[in-house]
Amino acid sequence: MASKITAPADYKTEMMLEANRRAHEHGIDLSKLPQLLDMNADTITDNVHSINANCPDDRMKFVFKHLIQHLHDFVRETSITTEEWMSALEFLKDTGKMCSDIRHEYILLSDVLGVSSLVDSLNHAKPPGATEACVLGPFYTEDAHVFQNGDSIASEDKGDYMYVYGKVTDTSGKPIPGAIIDTWETDGHGLYDTQYADRAEPDCRGRLFSAEDGSYAFRAVVPVSYPIPSDGPVGKMVSALGRHVFRPAHLHMQVDAQGYEKLTTAFYPRGDPYLYSDAVFGVHSSLIVDLQPVTDKELSLKRGFKDGKPHMELKRDLILATPEEGLAARKKSMPAVKQE
Repeated sequence: MASKITAPADYKTEMMLEANRRAHEHGIDLSKLPQLLDMNADTITDNVHSINANCPDDRMKFVFKHLIQHLHDFVRETSITTEEWMSALEFLKDTGKMCSDIRHEYILLSDVLGVSSLVDSLNHAKPPGATEACVLGPFYTEDAHVFQNGDSIASEDKGDYMYVYGKVTDTSGKPIPGAIIDTWETDGHGLYDTQYADRAEPDCRGRLFSAEDGSYAFRAVVPVSYPIPSDGPVGKMVSALGRHVFRPAHLHMQVDAQGYEKLTTAFYPRGDPYLYSDAVFGVHSSLIVDLQPVTDKELSLKRGFKDGKPHMELKRDLILATPEEGLAARKKSMPAVKQE
């Protein structure tokens, strides 16, 4: 006859004490949590909100309340099936697998959904006169070489020559010396250096500093339009939505100077066929630029171009806002949202 298995008399007490001890290690008092049971479509949302109500960070609690509400509303409004939701989760898993130190597939996803542009517009609004900001994009890297003013950020035979110059100033026109300028672009084939499997070092990207008078200058190549990476889940999603995958030609620039807001922007040569249908919604009218041809051989030689060959010229001042000016601009652009 099998022996009867019985629990110790104080089994439940010991179990509850251990559960409370473990919860306490995470700053949780089990006795203060709501009683969650029998979740259904009518109760689940309110119950998730209630379990998050003890979050000590008010901003995090506010953000997650709205995130959860909109996500649950999406599920109800679309009557999404289990199979469709699992496909979405697989998509996110595959997106994560494509990420690395030099490829940012999740940034690309944010870009093509217009979220990056929306977040940027709200958080980086600029006062009148300041250079407008736009999306960072997925191809920025931290390993750019430092160049002197006038040097080339691109190795030879990477595309048609271009000379970029101007001044870094504040909104009153006062020069800003010592500003850190990061710049990056595609080569003439429409590829960033990170897209080459044999990448040995940074190319078509660089870092330089504005001079005492705020001036900066560097040699580059004329950027060309290009497709966003189409070998991953994001590119395939864009095509499935019936959209093209192209970005208009552009030159990225990021400027950081003490006492001023960091500027992340890009300049788009006029006439590009994708200028008005950018796959990542990044183009602003104020950032459309005109490239001017330079055929003066002596000037080309002076600027350092091989054999004095003709080049295109882009002159553009980079006008930075102070934190106070930026805050005033954001207050005007931010929607009125009640922070519950």
